[in-house]
Amino acid sequence: MKFIHMLLLFFISASANDAVHTYAKSEECKACHPQIYNEYYGSMHANATPQKDPIHKAVWDRHPQNLKQERYGCGKCHTPTADNLDKMKTKGQKALPDANNQTHQEAISCAYCHRIKSIELHKQSNTNIMTNTQKNYFGTMIKHMESPFHGIVSESNEHMKNGNVCVGCHSHKMNKHGLNVCSTNIDNELNGANCVSCHMPKVEGSVSLLHKTKKHAFHGFAGSHFHSEMLTQYVNISLLREINGFKVNIDNQTSHALLLHPLRVAVLKVSVTRDAKTTKLKDETFVRVIGADGKPAMPWAAKKDIKNTMIKANEKRVVKYDFKILKGDKVDVVLVWFLVNPKAVKKLGLEDEKIATEFNVFKKQSFNF
Repeated sequence: MKFIHMLLLFFISASANDAVHTYAKSEECKACHPQIYNEYYGSMHANATPQKDPIHKAVWDRHPQNLKQERYGCGKCHTPTADNLDKMKTKGQKALPDANNQTHQEAISCAYCHRIKSIELHKQSNTNIMTNTQKNYFGTMIKHMESPFHGIVSESNEHMKNGNVCVGCHSHKMNKHGLNVCSTNIDNELNGANCVSCHMPKVEGSVSLLHKTKKHAFHGFAGSHFHSEMLTQYVNISLLREINGFKVNIDNQTSHALLLHPLRVAVLKVSVTRDAKTTKLKDETFVRVIGADGKPAMPWAAKKDIKNTMIKANEKRVVKYDFKILKGDKVDVVLVWFLVNPKAVKKLGLEDEKIATEFNVFKKQSFNF
């Protein structure tokens, strides 16, 4: 009787896994959606696995689950198309990321995102609920379009339009100590803008070769890694001259912190040019450091913020400089960021990874007096 019960549970589990965790390859989308596919192929969604993202690999290499050769708990969001995702999410199971498993290397695929029908809110992290109907995808097109290759559900899923489709993975992540390691605004909206409207803006080019449109939603997913120039409109920089100095104002008009991941560091660089001589002023750093016992720690071991100067959601940060501006001066203001805190690069073994060591110029502005 016990054997039959276990056998039944096995078939139920296998059936559920097959129904939900079988997805069309993103490569199949390329024939009809070449521009969207090319955008996606260069995005972090397509490169979220340890084999494709050196920063994620550096962290995963040090994760207790990896050191013990157990399960890939990160798979819920980093390899959600994995054919053994259920094992990755289950304690006591063994399921590690596999470079030779095509379903793992699909990462966050086209089919995966377009089959999210709803989001379950949970304290530790949210969960995407998927439709069991393969090749029946949700979209945002106002007019329903027929396709000879898959079904399209355009108007029945508001999550695609309001950006909530992103909060299944990008809302929050609580570790075992109750620390919110990485969090956006769960409400996902500020002054009418949301995840999709900001990070997937409309760009020139047709949605499909079969159904011509003038524009489509950008599938390169503008963010801290790539295409950050698309986001500069949401962060304004201004300068206020005073008698014996000046102030630089940074207005973050988004619903989340300027940078979300605790590895990231933003830096404000200011210089003054006078009579062909340039003076570099002291850098101002914006960072969130998580840790335990007063020292920085990995996300799974951190218990609290030990330092947090990151510019917050909808915050106007003022940075003061004791440098008197004279007529004819030019002040250059540059906001940059590192994807990995320079203090953590060596610890993570990323000294030779360009993506981890170079700073990314986000926004430049010059002020003439």
